[in-house]
Amino acid sequence: MALPPLLAVPDVRERLGAIFPEGTPNRNYVTREIAAKTVFVMLYIGAVEGEDRWLRPDQVTRMTDAQADLADAEARELWLSASMRLAGGDIAGRWYAANTREPIRDETLREGLVRLGAVKEREGLATTSPLPRYALATEFAGLFDPGLKGEALLEAIEQWRTANLSSGALARVAIMRRGAAAQGEKVLVTFPGGEARHMEPGPSSVISKSVVEEFAPRFLEEPAVIWLSESRNQVVARDDDLAKAIGLTIEPDRNLPDLILADLGPADPLLVFVEVVASAGPVSESRQAALMTVATEAGFDEAQVAFVTAYADRDDAAFKGSVSELAWRSFAWFMSEPDHIVVLHQGGAAGQMRLWNLMRF
Repeated sequence: MALPPLLAVPDVRERLGAIFPEGTPNRNYVTREIAAKTVFVMLYIGAVEGEDRWLRPDQVTRMTDAQADLADAEARELWLSASMRLAGGDIAGRWYAANTREPIRDETLREGLVRLGAVKEREGLATTSPLPRYALATEFAGLFDPGLKGEALLEAIEQWRTANLSSGALARVAIMRRGAAAQGEKVLVTFPGGEARHMEPGPSSVISKSVVEEFAPRFLEEPAVIWLSESRNQVVARDDDLAKAIGLTIEPDRNLPDLILADLGPADPLLVFVEVVASAGPVSESRQAALMTVATEAGFDEAQVAFVTAYADRDDAAFKGSVSELAWRSFAWFMSEPDHIVVLHQGGAAGQMRLWNLMRF
């Protein structure tokens, strides 16, 4: 067989970043260096769908820079044969320690490239089989052709994404791309009543815009914005008349959240405190207690108060770094998946709540 042409590992990684933009599920698994080296080795040995050649994760750990530089067909074939034999002693200059095969298998491949349709698994192998089982999907492998450049490369990437990523994944990517495009310009926020205000550029402003325009109409019956501020402590909007009408006193020096929403649909209005997290500052237990004090002093019953932490994406470092801080009896919402919400259910006495009850929500 004719082995595919090779791109250098840094070029493979650059293309992976273009193929899998922000918003791609488990993006870190498929864009980091170990993923680029995995793809490189699959190309090196010709592990491409339809060629009946397959990769074993430990082959990636055995590759070396010196071997990767030997790009002629004979050297590649010889290394393929050698890499399938038991290693006799240490391998000088090997890319990774032998036990790195596990994250390559579990994260880069199974939870990353396989789930995204970029890599195929060999059929008929037992789970415990030591035989190689992974190969690049044909169309995906074609994206690493060194001769594919410029507009032709971008068009091929777009075609592959459209054909292989789920509608939900594509929607996440599109939303995150729109947010990224707005990073350098004023962010225009349109309120439920139609009024619009500008916020300063930045990721927090983009998430705040989504809370007002996407979260509020989806999860509130009759949404209203009482308070909206920026990370620089600048007040973007405040509705003192509405706040007064529902009994809430706005005191900026009380360290209010990024947004205060109200749902005026229920007979008793619902007060919603929202913290926007682009880097830090979720609704933690202590933050929840402080905000609940603000609400109860205004005469609100605890059942009339909700707490939401808003993020850009589930795969974002901000969420992964703060999820353990999130308070029970609160919600987490993601700009990239606006129809969904995470409920941090606070259970009562043991045995009073079953999974089938929770699944009804």
